[in-house]
Amino acid sequence: MVVVTGGGGGIGAALCRRFAAGGARAVVVADVRREPAEAVAASIGGTAVVTDVTVESDVQALVSGAIAAHGRVDVYCSNAGIAHGGGPEASDEAWQRSWEVHAMAHVYAARAVLPGMLERGEGCFLGTVSAAGLLNHVLAAPYAVSKAAGLSFLEWLSIAHGDDGILVSALCPQGVRTAMLGMEGDRPFLQAGALEPEEVAEAVVEAMGAERFLVLPHPEVAEYFRRKASDYDRWLRGMRRLRDRIQDGQAQTPQ
Repeated sequence: MVVVTGGGGGIGAALCRRFAAGGARAVVVADVRREPAEAVAASIGGTAVVTDVTVESDVQALVSGAIAAHGRVDVYCSNAGIAHGGGPEASDEAWQRSWEVHAMAHVYAARAVLPGMLERGEGCFLGTVSAAGLLNHVLAAPYAVSKAAGLSFLEWLSIAHGDDGILVSALCPQGVRTAMLGMEGDRPFLQAGALEPEEVAEAVVEAMGAERFLVLPHPEVAEYFRRKASDYDRWLRGMRRLRDRIQDGQAQTPQ
């Protein structure tokens, strides 16, 4: 039994379809938007639930409703996301909303779903992060900083409960062909290597089967992350050059 937040479009919708095609007993499509959630649910025989993941009572109701209807939640995909660019000058609202959606939504989900999983000694918790959580984003501080916080929380969950039968995974793609890719400035930066949402969903299922923490639909991200860890100052210099190229209109994928 699978719950997917942000399930009304993009990666979330692709996850719903992939789990349904893979034989999931039930799929709950949660989204802050009613019509997209209902459309996806109708296409797979699932259930749509309007949920604002930044409101803890909504998340609690989502999980308790799924348990009441289906007995348990086997897989929870904490997938909702938003895109805010800029740096420190970005509005307080942009910073706060990014924090609420990309960090606190995972916390609320864990509070709601972990007790049942721990009682059974099994369960899967997927958090959609981004390569930006590992590698930053040269044009979008609210996005990158909040994604890094979400990644750190998922790491903590795995450390605390990985030996309790709970598989925690962090999905960290680069560009994916969704509405979010249209964030100002992103297209020359990420679109050349962008994947379809269905490819990302397939990578999630494969990584879960292998019980891996990091889900990297773009395998080159692992190499970039190794370079960052091996020589932080060199990596920062490279990211500065990348930022300059993007601002000059000559963007390439980060090296």
